[in-house]
Amino acid sequence: MSTAIHLAIKEIWRNRGRFLLFSLVVALITLLILFIAALGEGLGSGNREYLEKLNADLIVYQDTSRLQIAGSRVGCEKRGNIRNVDGVREVGPIGFSSATVVSSDGTEIMDISLIGVEPGKPGEPPVETGTGLVRKGTNEAIIDRTVALVTQQQIGDTIILRSPQGNEYEYYEMTVVGISDSRKYGIRPSVFVPIVTWDQIRPNGTPGGGAQDPTCNVVAVQLEDPTQIEAMRQRIATQIDRVEAVDRQTAYENTPGYSEQQSTLNTQNGFALLIGMLVIGGFFQIQTLQKVPQIGMLKAIGTPNPVVALAAMIQIFVVTVIGVLIGAAATFGIALVFPPNIPIVFELGSGAMAVGSIILMGLFGGLVSIRQSLRVEPLIALGLGS
Repeated sequence: MSTAIHLAIKEIWRNRGRFLLFSLVVALITLLILFIAALGEGLGSGNREYLEKLNADLIVYQDTSRLQIAGSRVGCEKRGNIRNVDGVREVGPIGFSSATVVSSDGTEIMDISLIGVEPGKPGEPPVETGTGLVRKGTNEAIIDRTVALVTQQQIGDTIILRSPQGNEYEYYEMTVVGISDSRKYGIRPSVFVPIVTWDQIRPNGTPGGGAQDPTCNVVAVQLEDPTQIEAMRQRIATQIDRVEAVDRQTAYENTPGYSEQQSTLNTQNGFALLIGMLVIGGFFQIQTLQKVPQIGMLKAIGTPNPVVALAAMIQIFVVTVIGVLIGAAATFGIALVFPPNIPIVFELGSGAMAVGSIILMGLFGGLVSIRQSLRVEPLIALGLGS
């Protein structure tokens, strides 16, 4: 073991310029893979974040919507029937649409998901700062953390929302009463308003103001016993006509493009790892071909094959780890300057998995060069045989 370590480290040090350059190549591969992983996490989180964190056990859709929120409509009568199902603790209507945050002079600041909820019911997010919504028809709003960072809005400030109404744009002034954690939906940060106010603001809303009890897209359901999700899902579907109930994971996995998006990014990540393996394998293959005489000399003086193989494996591991550390540090530095509204999220778990995959791919890629080292014949390598 000590001989293999000595051989590996000695060669790396004597050829440190060459090995450093290759570590930088590994760093660039690491940067690419980590950004693909972060992009996948960011886009996935941007699609599922609100539904994933929803304070409910089931989400009820119109049965003909095929679990597409935009195509689902659940009226107030059905909400009342759902609330009366045995085992249901509370329900809350949720409406989804979009709007644009503008400045006082009408300049666009950012697009947001406008989510209507009933104050104090499932669907309203918990606030980190300020208070929750109080009454149904007020011009109050809870903004999520990303909206607060981008717009610099604080508790008590007025946020202006622009929404198309027919052929014209209408502007609505909302008072910020609370700030929640990040609650993106549709890859956009969210602003939460009372469901009646939402019905007034949403595109092509009810003329002259929202209805007292508007139709929502879906209904969030809290259960008396959260462990009975499957039984309650079937009970609601049986007792209430023309509705379908699913858990939160099924809901966000059926948001438009979510599964396809994640599959595409996972495929890209797989190809990046494959390219990394081929690059590392090719580099060490060339290294092996260049030092065939040295390997032959080592074998001629009695160095066994396991020591030669272990020395090569240590070299591959050290060079790859140095490259991965440089790449990870560069990725972290670049991430610090990203605006908060860019959908890139660096998670410790996914990042560690990506880094581990790169190191493993590097070791696998170097197996070809190790096999080449083991096949070197001392006499032929030294020019003493044929």
